[in-house]
Amino acid sequence: MTQNQTWVPEFVLQGFPLSPRMQMLLCGLFSLFYTFTLLGNGVILGLIWLHSRLHTPMYFFLSHLAVVDISYASNNVPKMLANLLDKKKTISFAPCIMQTFLYMAFAHTECLILVMMSYDRYVAICYPLQYSVIMGWKVCTIMAVVSWACGSLLALVHVILILRLPFCGPHQINHFFCEILSVLKLACADTMLNQVVIFAASVFILVGPLCLVLVSYTRILIAILKIQSGDGRKKAFSTCSSHLCVVGLFFGSAIVMYMAPKSQHPETQQKILSLFYSLFNPMLNPLIYSLRNAEVKGAAKRVLWKQRSR
Repeated sequence: MTQNQTWVPEFVLQGFPLSPRMQMLLCGLFSLFYTFTLLGNGVILGLIWLHSRLHTPMYFFLSHLAVVDISYASNNVPKMLANLLDKKKTISFAPCIMQTFLYMAFAHTECLILVMMSYDRYVAICYPLQYSVIMGWKVCTIMAVVSWACGSLLALVHVILILRLPFCGPHQINHFFCEILSVLKLACADTMLNQVVIFAASVFILVGPLCLVLVSYTRILIAILKIQSGDGRKKAFSTCSSHLCVVGLFFGSAIVMYMAPKSQHPETQQKILSLFYSLFNPMLNPLIYSLRNAEVKGAAKRVLWKQRSR
């Protein structure tokens, strides 16, 4: 292969094949969702920063989840909105590969952060007396750093394997951003190694963590059922149910996308699931935690009360 064959100056993101009027409507709707994502996760970060009652390991990991959600949405959605209004819909090679890297890095990191949050709830409910010792700030910081580092390193492996491939046409990506499976379809070489690594990474980063989460919550459920106090049981259920909702939404859509058998319309399936990942899931996470978490609602009420009393 010559250099001209392996180096592609730009790709065309086909996005959603809809009428111009429908694309304008989607642009307005998705812009609204993206704004809610930024505001919702920003409010969560602000509340955790301002209120000392939320300076606990649980909310420390929740703040990292909010940062991941903001970053995840900001990596994909602005380009998608621009392409809904632009007829060219092009993206240069380097930004495309960077978008793929960040997409994988944030997705992997979110998987690991959710595991850390489930472990935190497991220790809090099953070992409440040792909680402050087991979940010290040093331990929490190390867990967060490991999550970000592992997520980034795994994404880097995927990108290095993509860069070894020649891209000699066609240059049209049947997606609204540079999703890794869609990019691989354009390579004019054998991508079997890439596919194997993606599947192995899915087992490591999805199936493994999901099993750990399920084991943690099985132990948590057993411990909750042993609680004599009705209020204590209700509080424990409220705290854990919000996290389970987020875990179900994230891991469920990820496993369907990367491990389930492909449907008759795999491109459409990928776009819908990626849209859920990039836009709806980051928008729903702060709503789930704020609506189902008494401490977050209490912190928000105190902020509003202070604003009114001024």
